[in-house]
Amino acid sequence: MSKLHPATDSALLVGPETADDAGVYRLSADLALVETVDIITPLVDDPYTFGRIAAANALSDVYAMGGKPVTALNLAFFPACSMPAELLSYILAGGQSMLAEAGVCLTGGHTVEDDELKYGLSVTGTIHPDRIVRNSTAKVGDSLYLTKPIGFGIISTAIKADMADKGVIDEAVRWMTTLNDRASQLMIECGANACTDVTGFGLIGHACEMARGAGVSIRLNIDDIPVVNGVQELIRDGLIPAGCYRNRDYFGSSVTIDSRFTVHDAPVIPLFDPQTSGGLLIAVASESCARFEREASRRGVAAVCIGEVVSSDKDSVILR
Repeated sequence: MSKLHPATDSALLVGPETADDAGVYRLSADLALVETVDIITPLVDDPYTFGRIAAANALSDVYAMGGKPVTALNLAFFPACSMPAELLSYILAGGQSMLAEAGVCLTGGHTVEDDELKYGLSVTGTIHPDRIVRNSTAKVGDSLYLTKPIGFGIISTAIKADMADKGVIDEAVRWMTTLNDRASQLMIECGANACTDVTGFGLIGHACEMARGAGVSIRLNIDDIPVVNGVQELIRDGLIPAGCYRNRDYFGSSVTIDSRFTVHDAPVIPLFDPQTSGGLLIAVASESCARFEREASRRGVAAVCIGEVVSSDKDSVILR
């Protein structure tokens, strides 16, 4: 039997080529599937909250494409010899509560005995083939909006070191358990040109992917980028995750920084911080910005303008 490569299947509308947030496969002229999977290790001590964060994180990829998540499968990796089974029950209950909030049907799942605890979901959504919002279609003149603050990876590192204040943890958890559904619906209604959710590659990494995919340059205004309260203090205490340094090493060469900063300075470090269940980074055409901002305020979507698409002659990110 011959192997079917993704590039030969005309029904595959979005594959891995542009590192988009989910795959999209056409079923008919007016229906396509949005498919994604995401698995994470614990970020917080409470297992129920961990389950909620993991589910929100997995659902986000469908929202980033402009899709509607419909079904989900649990994927759990559990050290049965060293942890009580009740712990897994709490995690799954947390995931189920988030799926219920999103109106998504849990259809099953799979558990593997493993040395390290991990949990996530495979999510399937639906979308019209002509209404896909990609990460590679930003246009010069677009304004860029971010719908959640950054710094979750730094806070998670502080939690593991038992050095995070309760108020900082509570704020991060509130954001990580906030679905991106309303932000997604808003961008669809306002005809956003492009979108990605900010996750493991950090804000800079995902902005670089957006720039490369569209062949444009993106300018981000450092002072406008929202950061969770307390993150700068944690940076000064040295609580920076290894993933932050990896993102900086990998994407740093694609970044041009205003002379008042370097990639090593505290205000810049959160921009490389790997996020879990982060916000959407949305490119909105200039003529739609007023409506987008007005509706975001009315609906309680925390959309902050943090930059713009400025040039079509490079594929880089400019920090100023």
